[in-house]
Amino acid sequence: MGSRGEQYAEKFLRSQGWKILARNLKTRLGEIDLLALDGATVVFIEVKTRLSDHRGRPEEAVDRRKQKQLSRVAMGYLKERRWLERPSRIDVIAITGEPETDRCELRHFKNAFPAAR
Repeated sequence: MGSRGEQYAEKFLRSQGWKILARNLKTRLGEIDLLALDGATVVFIEVKTRLSDHRGRPEEAVDRRKQKQLSRVAMGYLKERRWLERPSRIDVIAITGEPETDRCELRHFKNAFPAAR
């Protein structure tokens, strides 16, 4: 389910004119679901997919601990690439329902949270 959600999110972002740089980007500090460019901005995207909201909305799974981990991975990646001067942010894409069906809802939270320390 997670992989299909990531594919659906990638398709959505491409339809918005974004350039996808990587999917399931693994670093020594962790993994980022999608790495993209929104214009000149480097965007790290966490994708959460659930069949229903029965146990809460998908975006609620990006708790404080997950935010810290995503922030560390993003900062490490920017340092490694020497991209610290480039604009960047972390987005969350929440998908509820079966991806690419008429019952699927995609919500995109740009700059979903401030960099956690």
